[in-house]
Amino acid sequence: MTDPRPIRVLIVDDDPMVIAGLELIVGSAPDIDVVGTATDGDEVIDAIHRHHPDVVLLDVRMKRQDGLVTTAALNRLPHPPRIIVLTTWDTDDVVRRAIAGGAAGFLLKTANPADIVQAVRTVHAGAGVLSPDKVPYVFDVLNEGRSDRDAASAALSRLSARERDVAVEVARGLSNAQIGAKLYLGEATVKTHLANAQRKLGVGGRVGVAVLVTKAGLV
Repeated sequence: MTDPRPIRVLIVDDDPMVIAGLELIVGSAPDIDVVGTATDGDEVIDAIHRHHPDVVLLDVRMKRQDGLVTTAALNRLPHPPRIIVLTTWDTDDVVRRAIAGGAAGFLLKTANPADIVQAVRTVHAGAGVLSPDKVPYVFDVLNEGRSDRDAASAALSRLSARERDVAVEVARGLSNAQIGAKLYLGEATVKTHLANAQRKLGVGGRVGVAVLVTKAGLV
């Protein structure tokens, strides 16, 4: 069943004009509410506790604490929001660190406004989003060689059978609700299995799980 509540979004950027633009873009969607803003990474934890967002749109380059450090910190919370790293910095290292930190999405600020709105919906549904021009980089990561495949297989061997099933479906791009329907599990149970898998694999988010599953050749 579709959640009738609007998706609660927190915007984090040190440029007031960017915040205003994102508020206009994202807030115009009937199913999304911008519930708060912050201007630096070190303000985000307090903002999370005040506003309880479902999704955070997070800049990378900020004065006191950058978005990549903030992403990792947020994913250590008991119930972290979904994070979309939204930036003008498009280096492969930024993508790698965002994925490792647990970001659910990575988009450039030059993305089409409709794509930003859809990205919020997509990550809220439990899937991941990646800027199209970064897809080749991710495929390069996935094809680094046999030693990486062996290491990924060894890591996945630490999962229970159900955790492994969930991880494979994550790599296939299914949302938590879709995984639950396919595996006959409640969505909360899927989230628990996924959280356990992330902990055992040492990755911060579902994109990291998907990378390991794909490296191991399971999809």
